[in-house]
Amino acid sequence: MKGLYIHIPFCESICSYCDFVKRIPKNNRMVDDYIDELIREIESYRDHFASIDTIYIGGGTPSMLTIEQIDRLFLVLEPIEPIEYTIEVNPESYTYEKGERFKAFGVNRVSLGVQTFDPTLLNVLNRKHRPEEVDRTVRHLNDIGIERISVDMIYAIPGQTMDSLKSDLDYLKRLDVSHISYYSLILEEKTVFHELFRKGELHLVENDLEAGMYQTIIDRLSALGYDHYEISNFAKPGRQSVHNTLYWTLSEYIGCGLGAHGFLNGTRYVNHSHISNYRKPWVKESYETTADERLADELVFGLRRLEGVDLERLERNYGIDPFRRYPELKKTVEDGLVEVQGSFLRLTKKGLFYGNQVFMVFI
Repeated sequence: MKGLYIHIPFCESICSYCDFVKRIPKNNRMVDDYIDELIREIESYRDHFASIDTIYIGGGTPSMLTIEQIDRLFLVLEPIEPIEYTIEVNPESYTYEKGERFKAFGVNRVSLGVQTFDPTLLNVLNRKHRPEEVDRTVRHLNDIGIERISVDMIYAIPGQTMDSLKSDLDYLKRLDVSHISYYSLILEEKTVFHELFRKGELHLVENDLEAGMYQTIIDRLSALGYDHYEISNFAKPGRQSVHNTLYWTLSEYIGCGLGAHGFLNGTRYVNHSHISNYRKPWVKESYETTADERLADELVFGLRRLEGVDLERLERNYGIDPFRRYPELKKTVEDGLVEVQGSFLRLTKKGLFYGNQVFMVFI
């Protein structure tokens, strides 16, 4: 399978934790000019259109585009017939008209940036929506027939308590969406949170509380019928993210837009991340991956999925036994972090909490 990722870098405000390629546009002309250049880059991959299975439009905040900008972008994508077509939406910039345009152009999945339903914590994150806007957006998407809705959430937010987390989970139960991504807050460089932490003005959640939150999320969402299929992702039956699964299985994907990454014919590439440099040639750098690099990627990304890595497939594709190639892997088994079930190597329940310790074996 093959995917297409399209990056819209513009935001109306910058979240405290975000390290993605983004900026607040100076004016609408800047966005128009970017869309023009983005369309040129997308069209340069026209020979791939017939083989693209998924489209994912992310950001930034794609839903802040105007109707006219949405129409121009989606028109160039019309020849593609993906099985999954996702756009990221922020509740405060969603309108009924935009939702209807998405539906008219074939979008069948929306990833909704929520993070938390706690108004105080939304302010901490510098998120501009309110919980009632999430309800309104989900209700309208369902009304127009876009029923594949994923909600992005964050836990271990500075100041978050277990009671606040449980309240978020109660809210998610009422929403009853088909997919939930629940990420632990990561302190990234060049973010507001990182600067506050460096100054001693930000206090992170204690490790024990963070672990307790993760276990609570797993337990509550599993009880609600969600399949915990990847470390941070939960889905109702048959509603796993096809596009993200392409990343985790080392399938090919095209990346278009500012700072976008791609992987084609064994070559990884990344686009320019400064808007002043975003013009043909859009790619900033690329490199052909080695068999060792692809093997390491297969193990790291594959172990993020709860089903794990098929050892027989590794043997066929690479002719190796990972326990011989990575002797330290045996120690992770002895420590109860990894196990072999049938032909699959996978994280244990304990290993879900120490995934990075396992992944370091392959890096």
